[in-house]
Amino acid sequence: MTDALSPVLPLADGRGLPQVGLGVYKTTDAESATAVDFALRHGYRLIDTASMYRNEKGVGDGVRRSGLPRDDVFVTTKVWFTENGYESTLRSFDESLERLGMEYVDLYLIHWPAPATDRYVDTWRALLRLEDEGRARSVGVANFHPKHVERLVAETGRTPAVNQVELHPWLPQPELRAYDAAHGIVTQAWSPLARGHVFDTARGGEVLAAIGRKHGKSAAQVVLRWHVQLGIAVIPKSVTPARIRENIALFDFELDADDLTAIAGLATGERTGVDPDDRN
Repeated sequence: MTDALSPVLPLADGRGLPQVGLGVYKTTDAESATAVDFALRHGYRLIDTASMYRNEKGVGDGVRRSGLPRDDVFVTTKVWFTENGYESTLRSFDESLERLGMEYVDLYLIHWPAPATDRYVDTWRALLRLEDEGRARSVGVANFHPKHVERLVAETGRTPAVNQVELHPWLPQPELRAYDAAHGIVTQAWSPLARGHVFDTARGGEVLAAIGRKHGKSAAQVVLRWHVQLGIAVIPKSVTPARIRENIALFDFELDADDLTAIAGLATGERTGVDPDDRN
């Protein structure tokens, strides 16, 4: 069993979030169990799932299969936007815990605000109850614009610990990152490799490949290291053992100013997913 490889970012609630974790979007229960077990044995300590991924059972199986004590593994799951609302969120959380086979999760997120349905504040109130009960040790949001976070704080007085958003060199989100930093919120990136853009020469992949050759690293490692140096948490997804190991091998090199300038030139504002205002 490899020791933990990722540094831990402090959360405003006093807990800590491993900066690099494993995402399991679009993987089956069986695939997730195998990938989670492998990742935990090779230095990962954060696993990110969601009720919508339909693989929480596999994640729980993988955590148990690894043999690590439950308290040594940081598990995140999320409530899907169709379940937004106070009572429906509490039900969804109970169902997630049952599928995971766990008594608590380390982080529970509102997956999307879905502003047109106007239920995300009630969802947040349910998350705060779960945090107060200790069944969700930390709570946060995903895919929230600052205006959505501001409403949560205005109506409840409590700030999310984490905001998980689409973030990569093509969509670096500087304003959102600045807002989060100013309010003690850790920004976590989903799709940090932009669903394969890192290898697309038409989108600047050759820039990343050249930086990788300079450091003896892959283009993917360059992009993940970029996130790390910006202080962003990342959850790259893979079920391939070699790629899982590669994605956390980020702490034996550093991007220099020229590298960072070249990567900044890739920004286009292009999303691979949906704008949070449009998800309803």
